[in-house]
Amino acid sequence: MSPRLHGKQRGAVGLMAASVLALVLAFTLLAVDSGRLYLEKRRLQGVADTAALEAVSRGGSCAAGLSAAAFAAQSVARNQFVVGSGNTLATRCGAVTTGASGQRLFTANPAVSSAIEVVVGKTVTTSVAGGVWSLVSGNPISLNTLLTAKAVAAKPTPPMAQLSIKSTLVSVDSASAGMLNAVFSGLLGGAVNVSVLGWNGLLNSNINLLSYLDQLALDLHVTAGDYTQLLNTTATASQLLQAAITVLGSNPLTVDAVTALGTIKAGATSPVPLTLGKILQVQTGTTAAALNANLQVFQLIQGVVLLSGSQSAAAATLPISVLGLANITTQIKVIEPPQLSAIGNPMLAAANPLGPNKIYVRTAQLRTQVTLSLPVLSSVSGLTTAVNDLVGPLTPVLNGLLSLNLVTTINSAFCLLGAGCQQLDIIALPGNVPLKIVLDAGGASTYVTGYTCPTGSAGTKSLTAHTISSIASLNVGNISNAFSSTQPMSVAPLPLVDIGVKTCHKILGVGSCDTRVAFAGGGIAINVQSTIAGSNSEQNLVFSSSTPFATPPNVGLAPSYQAAVPATDLVSGLSAALNGVGISAYQPVGNNPLGSLVGNTVSLLSGVSALITPVLNNALSPLLNPILNNLLNSLGISLANVTVGANLSCGQSGEAYLVI
Repeated sequence: MSPRLHGKQRGAVGLMAASVLALVLAFTLLAVDSGRLYLEKRRLQGVADTAALEAVSRGGSCAAGLSAAAFAAQSVARNQFVVGSGNTLATRCGAVTTGASGQRLFTANPAVSSAIEVVVGKTVTTSVAGGVWSLVSGNPISLNTLLTAKAVAAKPTPPMAQLSIKSTLVSVDSASAGMLNAVFSGLLGGAVNVSVLGWNGLLNSNINLLSYLDQLALDLHVTAGDYTQLLNTTATASQLLQAAITVLGSNPLTVDAVTALGTIKAGATSPVPLTLGKILQVQTGTTAAALNANLQVFQLIQGVVLLSGSQSAAAATLPISVLGLANITTQIKVIEPPQLSAIGNPMLAAANPLGPNKIYVRTAQLRTQVTLSLPVLSSVSGLTTAVNDLVGPLTPVLNGLLSLNLVTTINSAFCLLGAGCQQLDIIALPGNVPLKIVLDAGGASTYVTGYTCPTGSAGTKSLTAHTISSIASLNVGNISNAFSSTQPMSVAPLPLVDIGVKTCHKILGVGSCDTRVAFAGGGIAINVQSTIAGSNSEQNLVFSSSTPFATPPNVGLAPSYQAAVPATDLVSGLSAALNGVGISAYQPVGNNPLGSLVGNTVSLLSGVSALITPVLNNALSPLLNPILNNLLNSLGISLANVTVGANLSCGQSGEAYLVI
């Protein structure tokens, strides 16, 4: 080999060795520099993690006196992290939600402290790699770089349960749409005319409860996240409806529901202040994550309308044509609005099921009054005949008894001398006193009494709800104060027979009678005060993972439903109530010589009840059935069944933990 060529090879090897050595030194520098930043970042993350955990463990919040920021500052100081001179510390309160993808997201909210975020920052010398990258990319080179570390800690999630009572209304046709329009108009004070498509849109749409409450808080200028304050803040029905419209927005799936809501809002003219907490119950301290549940739009709007009606002093009068009952007045009054949904910690609820932390829902309580004038009543086929059949045998008996008493007390010759004789004047269905029918319905309720959560892989998940099925009471007669808020309702018998008395004179062959005294000889009246469906039917509904299709899903998912056993068959209950028609006898007034004979006579008349009861049954059943079958069902109140929905999230146990 040529010496010249051999020398060139040695020079190439030396050059390569130098290049490799430079590359090794460069990578070593990069590794050391990156390691420095990594260790600094790791130390910062430890400082942030410890501060977040301490702030949560010590009960920190963004409220005065319990400053999470102060707790975090004390923690970082103990870890030799001095704030200032390039070191920063930021603390925020809020809540963590889990999206559909399973990713956790922290949302800042000063009013909520279920999670606390701590961010620490430290200014360090820029790495060589960072400087080179800035140089290559043409960006200005900074000698310093801010490293940050973020940690979010949260309290262990407590168990959460939700109860709801499912509406009995499944779909709306043209007939029920007219019913709903009339009822909503009467309760809101303005005209409501929603189409069949609109009503079904409300039935088939859901609204996120958390989004609705947050929007309402924005509209009412309430601190975001303070749901206890929000539920006790007054608002008009129009404001409560507008919040739902805003949340549903322009989603094509809810366009019919939004249109219907706009129409209902236009009819909500009443300025009466309402509090949403009367129809939605959220246990104090409930986290935002627990409120991330859906609610049927129809039930929410129905609850707002019924709440508005319950605050009105006047009863809503329905158009005559609504129930298909001509010449009859129908009025409804919401005695108590429904409690649509309740969310809270079942541990607190089970400790005192009806206490301040109860998880309790109920249907609305309604009072419906149907008023018939006596001309309408007397036109009912068979009723006049029945009364005449009653009066027929009564007249000779009373006249005979009257004559007997007169003979024994006064000389019949006195009539000839002008002393006067008493004569009966019996009138069937007297006067224009209206017959009133009052039906009180609703009041089904359910509340949490117990729960279980699995321990590890053992045990079952269950929620127990004590349920009371609804009943109804029926009153028929001369009723007053049915809708008074200050006076109790009174039910007086309605007179069917007026046994009046006239005093007649005969002087010198000329006879004359004084003015007739109504009920002077007494009378016969009817009334009904009865309970339909008998006594309350109570039972425990158990939603359990050990029972097929009855596992209570986590809060936020579609509930698991169970139907309570009905109290009794309503048809037979109504018949039994009407068969309980009471027959009353008015005693004669003053010193009438009839004494107590009218009462004794009525007690001796067998078959009085048999004459009147079937006719009243036939007359009243067509009036009450439309109320039971149409009006109440349209308002989501079923006297025949109660369907309860349940959700249960078992939560977590232990100390504070890092979630992000």
